[in-house]
Amino acid sequence: MDRYSEKFFRYLEIEKNYSKYTIDNYKLDLKGFMEFLGETPLEKVDYLVLRKYLAKLKERNLISKSINRHLSSLRSFFKFLVKESYLKANPASGLSSPKQEKHLPIFLTEEEVNKLINAVEPKDEAEFRDKAIMETFYSTGIRVSELVGLNIDDVDFIGGIVKVLGKGRKERLVPIGEQALSSLRNYLDKRKKYRDDDALFLNKNGKGIGGRGVRNIIYKYIKIASVKLGVSCHTLRHSFATHLLDRGADLRSVQELLGHANLSTTQIYTHLTTEKLKRVYDKAHPRA
Repeated sequence: MDRYSEKFFRYLEIEKNYSKYTIDNYKLDLKGFMEFLGETPLEKVDYLVLRKYLAKLKERNLISKSINRHLSSLRSFFKFLVKESYLKANPASGLSSPKQEKHLPIFLTEEEVNKLINAVEPKDEAEFRDKAIMETFYSTGIRVSELVGLNIDDVDFIGGIVKVLGKGRKERLVPIGEQALSSLRNYLDKRKKYRDDDALFLNKNGKGIGGRGVRNIIYKYIKIASVKLGVSCHTLRHSFATHLLDRGADLRSVQELLGHANLSTTQIYTHLTTEKLKRVYDKAHPRA
């Protein structure tokens, strides 16, 4: 099993060009499946075995989105094994995906975003970095994995553009606002000189900051600002998309900015805020 999985991960990295973050998720999913199988060889895995595994995942009260991700990992793994002639048939091909619950993404109002960003009052290098991280998140709408992958050279301070390496190692250019650029300049002016200083955002040891470090920073200021529950790094991305659409941006443009491969993924942001619904209602309804 380990021999097959290692070849599979090399295939994802070299041929499919998947990011480290995606491959790490596949590794976690397959590790859980291997623990479930125990001593059962791959050749004995059939549709019924996989159904039992999915039932186990449901017993853990995982949401449909998480179960679908596990299922996607298994489909890709078994498809690879058949492609490489390690197996004759793909036992995962007949599995149907659980229906996903539809939830509106949590987002902040413009006032709440300002409150969160203004919770950072920079006095030292770390706080100037935190402010720049917040501003960059909201100004560009990029993912955590994309933010930690930024180098200084990826930011065009004159043109107001950031080069981002997204999912599937696809590059895209994203505009960045003057307030975010100003925060970045202030941070870089305060930043000490390090031997390894290509990364845009550094941790306390002078190395490129990781995803966990960024999340801890965001959670720290969420508590200080006392904004709504359920807020995370991704909430700033949701807020970025929502505010653009509320102010008249078209869906295709927002899709490009977010780096979504499919327009259907971007459509979750087409919900309207209560405030906008009220404005439309007051303007249009004869008895408003």
